[in-house]
Amino acid sequence: MKVRVRYFASLREALGAGESLELPADATVAAARDALVARDAAHAAALARGRALRCALDQVLCDESAPLSDGAELAFFPPVTGG
Repeated sequence: MKVRVRYFASLREALGAGESLELPADATVAAARDALVARDAAHAAALARGRALRCALDQVLCDESAPLSDGAELAFFPPVTGG
C-alpha cells in the first residue's frame, strides 16, 4: 500500500514537506515510522524512537498502533508547535 507522509514544524525543516511510502498491507503507524527511520541519517535523527513526536492519520491524532490504509495521509510533528 502507498501512504502519503507529511512533516510539520522542525521535522519539515529537517526532512521537507513530505514524501510517499510503500508499506505492507497490514502496516501500522509504528511500522511506517520504523521504515522512515531506516531510510537515511536525516530521517533517523528526526524520527528517532527516543524523540517525542505526535502523529495524525487522515488529520486525526492517533497513536502508533493505528492501522494504515492505502492512500492514507500520515503526519508527524513535535508535541508543541507554534501558530
